[in-house]
Parts: sequence; C-alpha cells; structure tokens
Amino acid sequence: MLRKPLWARRLWLDGRLFLCNRIIAFIPIHLIRLGYYRIVMKARIGTGSNIFMGASIDSPGGLTIGTNTVINQDCRLDTRGGLSIGNNVSISAQVCILTASHDIQSEDCAGFVKGVAVDDYVFIGTRALILPGVSIGRGAVVGAGSVVTKNVQAYSIVAGSPSKIIGYRNQNLNYSASYPRLFH
Repeated sequence: MLRKPLWARRLWLDGRLFLCNRIIAFIPIHLIRLGYYRIVMKARIGTGSNIFMGASIDSPGGLTIGTNTVINQDCRLDTRGGLSIGNNVSISAQVCILTASHDIQSEDCAGFVKGVAVDDYVFIGTRALILPGVSIGRGAVVGAGSVVTKNVQAYSIVAGSPSKIIGYRNQNLNYSASYPRLFH
C-alpha cells in the first residue's frame, strides 16, 4: 500500500482542523456544523445534542457526546486524549476541557494525554477549566470559573480554584438538556 507523503498527511490534518475551528464553527446553521463534526471530525454525537457556534475541537476523533446534551458557544473541546460527554449534560459558554498537557518536571517538557469523562446530567458553569484525566460523576455541578484538577464525585457541587466540594445536588434528576436553536 502506498502511503501519502508526510506533507500531504499534515495538510489533511491541519486543513480539516482549520476548517472546523475557523469556518465551520461559525456557520450559523447547526445541522451543517453537526454534519461536519460527525463526518469529517469523526465525532460520535447523539440525537438531540447541540454544539453552539464558536466551539473548537483540537483533533479528529476522540469525541463522544450522548443524547440531549448542549455545549454552549466558545467552548474548547480538547479531544487528543479522548473526551466522553454523557446524556443531558449542560456545558456553559467558554468552558475549556483539556485532555493533553506537558510534564513540566521532565527535561524536555514532554507532552502527555489523559482522557476526560463527563457523566450524565452534569452541569458545568461558564469559564470552568477541566484538566486532563478528570472524571466528573453523574449529576455533578461545576461552578462557573472553577478549575477542576481532580475527579468530581457524583451529585456533588464543586467550585473554586482548585475546585472543592461546596454542597450536594438532588439525586432525582430527570430532564433533557437539549436546547435546540436554529441559528446558534
């Protein structure tokens, strides 16, 4: 089998990321964006889920989103280490979820990847930062502006930098987080 030259593979990768994050992400029709994410970026996205304009995805593949989940505008979804988002999840505007970073103690500042898992019925507030390797349990709430460095227990409410438990959420959750808008 003939392999593509390195420059051609690089052009294909960088080209579809550029299109995804600089052009497709700003098309004001969700169905077009969703089609691109599913077909070209190889994301698995459940029915009733919405990704609003301005969201960025760091690499093709590695993104799974359940049903009736909403990802609001201007979120960064780092999929290099794998990102799994459950059903009925609400991710507020400008949330940053990272799955890759650098080991600042290594001599060459080596990179690493660790997947992030967000369970069903999670609510993540505006401008929260989720770091690599974190799991957020079912029904948990992450307060706006929080920095999540460790796993979050199911139904707990965390806030702060670094985030700490400040309360617990009702465990009888039964709602749809789907928030369809034609032009967003």
